[in-house]
Amino acid sequence: MFKDTYQSGILSLFYSCGSKPLSLWSKTVKSGYVKRLTDEQIQSLVLEIIGSNVISTYISCPASEQMSLGIRLPYLNMLVKNLKKYFSFEVQILDDQNIKRRFRASNYQSATKIRPFICNLPLGLNPGWNQLHFNLPDFTKRTYGTAYIETIRVQIHANCRLKRIYFTDQIYSNDELAAEYKLLYPN
Repeated sequence: MFKDTYQSGILSLFYSCGSKPLSLWSKTVKSGYVKRLTDEQIQSLVLEIIGSNVISTYISCPASEQMSLGIRLPYLNMLVKNLKKYFSFEVQILDDQNIKRRFRASNYQSATKIRPFICNLPLGLNPGWNQLHFNLPDFTKRTYGTAYIETIRVQIHANCRLKRIYFTDQIYSNDELAAEYKLLYPN
């Protein structure tokens, strides 16, 4: 999708306030829902993903399983709300050994489990809204001893609220980010 696109700075993959926030995404829903609503805490449109089973309700980008994102920017960033329920997200990457590997972060796992093609990571979330930064080259190197090449796919599973998902070439301070890339609370 983005393989032939010049990539630097910030590349947005999802924005809840956009006119068609899921235009690049597929939706899988079993015993739950995916809908846009206004979050009372930040007074903004967000996407709520709710499911009785974390595994069976999710959004995935790119929409087609045969496509690849081709994003080479090293940092995955998310603005996500902790709903005090089970939640996970998954990132599939390609490394310099030409192996596809997945990192799955979840708030219901207490220990890291590394297997040849998937690494399960515990995720600690603060109450309310969280700004997550995921250093893909660092995780790839520390977990598999290989180098990160690109991101192939991103999946966000139930149960959470999403405002923004974006990739960056570095970690930016809040002062360096435009308003739509950070958490703003109304006065």
